[in-house]
Amino acid sequence: MTRAELSRRRVAAGWLGAGMAALTGCGAAAGPRRRLRLATGPEGGPYNAFGRALARAVGASDTGLEIVPVSTSASVDNLRELAGGSVELALAMADVAEDAVLGREPFARPAAVTALARTYVNHTHLLVPADSPVRSVAGLAGRPVAVGAAGSGVQVVAGRVLRAAGLGPGPSAVRDRQLGLGASVAALREGAVDALFWSGGVPTAALTEAAREVPVRFLPLDGYVGPLREAFGPVYTAVTLPPPVYGLTEPVGTIGVGNFLLAGDGVPEDAVRALLAVVFDRWRDLLREVTAGVRLEPRFAISTGSVPLHPGAARYYRSVYG
Repeated sequence: MTRAELSRRRVAAGWLGAGMAALTGCGAAAGPRRRLRLATGPEGGPYNAFGRALARAVGASDTGLEIVPVSTSASVDNLRELAGGSVELALAMADVAEDAVLGREPFARPAAVTALARTYVNHTHLLVPADSPVRSVAGLAGRPVAVGAAGSGVQVVAGRVLRAAGLGPGPSAVRDRQLGLGASVAALREGAVDALFWSGGVPTAALTEAAREVPVRFLPLDGYVGPLREAFGPVYTAVTLPPPVYGLTEPVGTIGVGNFLLAGDGVPEDAVRALLAVVFDRWRDLLREVTAGVRLEPRFAISTGSVPLHPGAARYYRSVYG
């Protein structure tokens, strides 16, 4: 089955779910609601959790909106669906969003998408078994490595780190395995891969569970922040995995990448302003299952780099925060 067919099936499933929700909840609010399809991520992942939480929060509001989460492979897939008009909203990592608006690989041309908010920061995780001889990214040469699912932002940042370490195409290249988070953890546990990359909030529940079951080590990646910023701009930042998450006894330096809530050009300004009102009112609920110890603030939310703010978002921030 082709990616396009899979995309159409996911969107159709989202619309079917929306129709059932409308039938069962038709008395909840006066008048029809404006439906906005939101490209999230795979079932069980953080984007999917954020999307479901946003749909619940908006559904309980009096905005006249309805959010329909659509499961996808995540960032790259989401930007393609948003640019193609299959969805009205999307979640994506900031580096992939900038690639889309600038027309950089893996996108063939610039995409007309806009940002509503920068929501939270992903931390790049690189795990190996605790008894592995691998002590650095360079030590992964020639080894099987889980680099994220096809169409995901994990795959983008993993590829850039590996190339920065001299492990791009050629004799030293890793044997990349395109696997989602659950499959990556299983492959590491079974010895089918020697390392796995993940980009997500801290802590990520699947990695917390994996660290309880199998002794693992987290390799530092902060040494690659400089080269990545030089190549791709300030979208990459230095962050740490703090103890005691994952059983760590000391911080591990790594790469941070923001996450954006995005919209297509055709989403009306009033819908964007109403949606953002819910986001800032209910941000604790939205981030509860995604990342810990952070809050969503306007000065953080408007930092969207090369991705322009939607006009409705710009008006929302000016009207509420000056």
